[in-house]
Amino acid sequence: MLHELLLALLGYTGDLIIDERDHHRSLGLSLSSDSPISQECTFKIAPDLSILQPSERDIIERLVSLGFYYRELDRFATKSRDLSWIRSVTNDGPVQRTSQLLKEKGRKPSVYRRAIANGIVEILSVYRSVVLHIEQILLSDPTPILATVTQGLNKFFMLFPPLHELIVEIERDDTRGGQILNLLYKRCHCGVPELQACIQRLLWHGHQVMYQQLASWMVYGILQDQHGEFFIRRQEDTDVVNNSSPQEMIGKSERTSLDDASISDWHLGFHIFLDMLPDYIHMRVAESILFAGKAVRVLRNPSPAFRSRDDSFQQQMPRESCKGQGFTGRFGMLKEPSFDTKMVGEELLPQSETDKINNMLHELKDSSEFHKRIFEYAVDSVRSIAASHLWQLVVVRADLNGHLKALKDYFLLAKGDFFQCFLEESRQLMRLPPRQSTAEADLMVPFQLAALKTMGDEDKYFSRVSLRMPSFGISIASTRGELPKVRAGYDGSSSVNSHITASSELSTDGWDGIALEYSVDWPLQLFFTQEILSKYRRVFQYLLRLKRTQMELEKSWASVMHQDHTDFAKHRHDRMKCSVTQQRRLRFRPMWRVREHMAFLIRNLQFYIQVDVIESQWNVLQAHVQDSHDFSELVEFHQEYLSALISQSFLDIGSVSRILDSIMKLCLQFCWNIENESDVNTLQLERITEEFNKKSNSLYTILRSSRLAGSQRAPFLRRFLLRLNFNSFFETNAIGVLNVVRSRPTLPELHQ
Repeated sequence: MLHELLLALLGYTGDLIIDERDHHRSLGLSLSSDSPISQECTFKIAPDLSILQPSERDIIERLVSLGFYYRELDRFATKSRDLSWIRSVTNDGPVQRTSQLLKEKGRKPSVYRRAIANGIVEILSVYRSVVLHIEQILLSDPTPILATVTQGLNKFFMLFPPLHELIVEIERDDTRGGQILNLLYKRCHCGVPELQACIQRLLWHGHQVMYQQLASWMVYGILQDQHGEFFIRRQEDTDVVNNSSPQEMIGKSERTSLDDASISDWHLGFHIFLDMLPDYIHMRVAESILFAGKAVRVLRNPSPAFRSRDDSFQQQMPRESCKGQGFTGRFGMLKEPSFDTKMVGEELLPQSETDKINNMLHELKDSSEFHKRIFEYAVDSVRSIAASHLWQLVVVRADLNGHLKALKDYFLLAKGDFFQCFLEESRQLMRLPPRQSTAEADLMVPFQLAALKTMGDEDKYFSRVSLRMPSFGISIASTRGELPKVRAGYDGSSSVNSHITASSELSTDGWDGIALEYSVDWPLQLFFTQEILSKYRRVFQYLLRLKRTQMELEKSWASVMHQDHTDFAKHRHDRMKCSVTQQRRLRFRPMWRVREHMAFLIRNLQFYIQVDVIESQWNVLQAHVQDSHDFSELVEFHQEYLSALISQSFLDIGSVSRILDSIMKLCLQFCWNIENESDVNTLQLERITEEFNKKSNSLYTILRSSRLAGSQRAPFLRRFLLRLNFNSFFETNAIGVLNVVRSRPTLPELHQ
């Protein structure tokens, strides 16, 4: 009977110890390893066995429960370690293998379950050795007793029931990947040392798989995750979840291979899969792991075009080292030819750094316990190494600062002489509505002419800049109805008869859609994303409108004054005509006063944006670029730089932005009216003047509010308000608008 008890302890039932589920045997079937795990103990003493005392029956039934747990744990380990699904698809082609894997989707193989099963096999081997040792003691003892078995297996009563609960939960909830690590980590914290050591050993086996995946990802940039159990996941993996056909998956991979894989992977290729992220790994740490792996992929897979440029760069360095590769001013320390030549000769990610990363991960892997602080420190160290080498690639080799300077010159209008020349050359063209088919080509002529006049061939970045006119919307139709009338009035053949009302929304000028594009090569596409370039374009369109408005105000004054001086020189001996000229001057004097108010506001706004906002933020960015050696920090600093430009220029405040757009349009309408001396529409000018006064007073009232002037979002706003209101003119008018209901003013009543 003791021998049958020992066999039952190893999962083999017989006549005395039976399994309640063994009714299959009566049908000639055996219990398969694929059968579900039993939640209740089914090993019992045969009911017809009457020679046992009740106390002995209780002890034996308690002992045979260990046999039941052993059998279920062994079945779980056997099923989880089954690799027959690999052999079944090894000899097939890629399409057949993918199709077979999708058919086997219900089985969901798991490397993490296999790792846990390996740990369970270790525990079961210890259990078997203990049972074997008990058998040897019983055989050597002339009077074997049941207490010997109980005493030898006592510690397993604390281990097997929790382990059985663990595998039942894993099977029931289909727990996989990081979810298994979560489950084990929570069960590690218990008050039973033997059980805690057992669960920690299982967790160690699970971490071996995770460390292997981390090493593949953070050392080689390869995502080793066949079954979707890692918390870093490819974006394309959703195709498998959505049951795409194998042919579609392979076709998609062939199409994406034609593109620059490193850039697409950086922006859209990988993401953190929260369902598989263990709770004890902080989101910040997971993001560092994601960044490090993506950075290693970029460093290990440079584009062929960059390799060729890098080789030519290395050959030209001895001759062109004095040029400094675009770094000027405070970046003098990066001009050293020996530093650049040495770095160009090395790999983007040296083998010594790869070995260093690998050694840190091996130390984690060899540790018997998981220490959260040590793990996070190792991840941060790997991330710092990857970020530093990515910084060298983007900032030093790819000349990031030179491209930042080029974007400032062209998108932020730092090359004022170039854009002044461009607007002057295209001024007559912009008086007409743009033609959708040829607008872009029409603008290229003054654009290239302005480049020849102001720069020549000295700017190597100009070839990357291109002018674009996006497709026109509904606003162009309304502009086409207005601008020909303005042009006709300017020629002296007809007058402007469009009306402006406060309630109707002002249509935008068709030329306001002018935009710039900047050609970015690898690896700068990691830094200058489409989102970043769209922000630059938004600021550029705003600044170009502002500069165009300021130029039109100046040109209108110069044009009319030139005509006035010509008339005076021609008729100075004719007393009658000379008096007419004097009367016309008096009649137009209120118009010039209004024009001066407009020019004063536009000039101060332009000075505020170009000097107080752009230049100050540019100096802050340059300091960060010099001090930082971390690529991700540079990305954050550049994001803050662009956000500051947009917020301090009020482009993110809808009310202020709409008022500024209206003011610039009113200024252009005013300029086109006053240049038409032959037939000035006084009523139209009065309406423009009234609308401008309302808009400018509203602008001042909003900007001087404590919400804006007292906040840190616009630190130089008070200077701008001081320049505007140096003689309290704006403040007086704003108070009058708020407190007094005034009738519409006429031009002769305008005074400052």
